[in-house]
Amino acid sequence: MAAGDLHARLDREPGTISVYVGPLGAPPTWTRHAEATHYAASTMKLAVLAALHRAAEAGHLDPDAPVEVVNRFTSARPDAPPYSCRRAYDNDEAVWDRLDGRASLRWLAERMIVRSSNLATNLVIEHVGLPAVAEVWRLAGARHSVTGRGIEDFAARDAQITNLVTAADLAALLGAVATGANRPGPIASPAGCAAMLDVLCAQQIRQDVAEGLPPGIRLAHKNGWVRGVRHGAAVVYPDDAAPYLLVVCTTVDDDQTNAQADVDANQLVADISREVWQARHNLTALTPAGSPATPPPSPR
Repeated sequence: MAAGDLHARLDREPGTISVYVGPLGAPPTWTRHAEATHYAASTMKLAVLAALHRAAEAGHLDPDAPVEVVNRFTSARPDAPPYSCRRAYDNDEAVWDRLDGRASLRWLAERMIVRSSNLATNLVIEHVGLPAVAEVWRLAGARHSVTGRGIEDFAARDAQITNLVTAADLAALLGAVATGANRPGPIASPAGCAAMLDVLCAQQIRQDVAEGLPPGIRLAHKNGWVRGVRHGAAVVYPDDAAPYLLVVCTTVDDDQTNAQADVDANQLVADISREVWQARHNLTALTPAGSPATPPPSPR
């Protein structure tokens, strides 16, 4: 598919489709509605992972010390009672199998990423705190993204406390982690960033962005999905080209949401990933004529 055909297809798709593409550590070569906000779904777990590593490096907690695995969490709405997660809504039985037992925060953070465990996510948030997650977004230079609550905190949701991301902000955070593995950066030490990349590369839910790549390509990836929302954020490491960032966020309106729409959104992200892969030697080939890419947020 030619770049012009891809852009024309995206113009025909329903809802909001945001894209950020660019070489790692360099300005983007293609952005599309990259500053539009989307409900974050599980992509917010990237910032939670970084917050844990920052807290460990600051000596605020020991990531290898066992903590209680409970299903009772503090709501972000001050006057609300504690909330809990639903097992049927989660993707990882391994964490639920340890309920009422103990596990390390490092292990929980890994399950939060590689299996997108909601229970693990809320446990990590409970220990690091939402302000620490907000600080990660600030340091990455995020303009619009916010992690206001844990997963299934319905009282907070009803109070309009939510989790938002943009493609540009996800690219800024993921890019800061990836480049931070080789030189000091704003998010964590090089060792900490390298450890985060290892976890992201161990992702087991290889959908959307991963489905658009040949088998065996190294990929540091976190995706997120709920009904009407499908996102993929990745650093792709080709063997024959420089690494690049790809973030795609898709949201459709409630009246456009059904099971087939979710399948179609996953396929759309995979198709975009495939087109970017094919252009990996010259990512500027994807830049729409007359539409210069938007510079990424600046890390702070």
